[in-house]
Amino acid sequence: MSSDLEIAATGPLATVQDRGRVGYQHIGVGSSGAADRGAYRLANRLVGNQPGAAAIETTFGGLVAHARRTLFVAVTGAHCPLSLDGRAAATNSTLLLRTGAQLRLGTPTAGVRSYVAVRGGIDVAPVLGSRATDTLSGLGPTRLRAGTLLPVGHAHGSMPAIDCAPLPPPPAENVSLRVVPGPREDWFSEAARANLFDGFYTVTPRSDRVGMRLEGPPLTRRRTAELPSEGMVAGAIQVPPSEQPTLFLSDHPVTGGYPVIATVLADDVDRAAQTRPGQTIRFLPSSPDGGDGRAC
Repeated sequence: MSSDLEIAATGPLATVQDRGRVGYQHIGVGSSGAADRGAYRLANRLVGNQPGAAAIETTFGGLVAHARRTLFVAVTGAHCPLSLDGRAAATNSTLLLRTGAQLRLGTPTAGVRSYVAVRGGIDVAPVLGSRATDTLSGLGPTRLRAGTLLPVGHAHGSMPAIDCAPLPPPPAENVSLRVVPGPREDWFSEAARANLFDGFYTVTPRSDRVGMRLEGPPLTRRRTAELPSEGMVAGAIQVPPSEQPTLFLSDHPVTGGYPVIATVLADDVDRAAQTRPGQTIRFLPSSPDGGDGRAC
């Protein structure tokens, strides 16, 4: 197996991610995959990869990589300083990384997660049909570390006609997320339901790819009975006995035993995944009707 990209530094966390593992929830295997799916898809499009090609996801920057052969790369997601051999480079664009060149991602000024796509895709061995690293279960490739050598697959098709996709950075202050109520909204008091939509919730440092722990107005329960474990999805807002919500992200558990008061719309889970500790979240009620209202 070839070794085309050498990782020299990873920052707080760097993993290989793709679209995730689909179809194994019934045996307790979560889907995992890129936390910000839109940024991941854009990175692959900018280098002409097939949908689902594996890329690198970094958390709070810090990734340093060396090309062991000439490669085309793109970096999307969090708004971070980017350099090629010490010279500033643009995010959301197609970049040529010549043999021996160094790619460096600095600390983001907005957002949390960046995506580095390489033309041909990161070609590590798949596990259950996916190259995604699941940080909760440990399935998939191991977390990247200094000295990791990554193979890159063969490119298919031509390069895209557009080599730049300028986008605004992720919000740096308040973030609004649309939600649909339930499935256990009726387990909560009227005050809790009012707090959910009228209050602001702060993202705490106890947040990762599994989920974000939030602090804000309490979400008190009306029913105190035990809830049998039931299926969970990315975007579920689960409320443990602390009455402070947890918003599940891509590596969430397949089932959970605490009630879910509401679920973030699928299109807004990407925005949630770019929200950093200290930022505040406002939940907005939304209709489940329409293509963007699927809470999964």
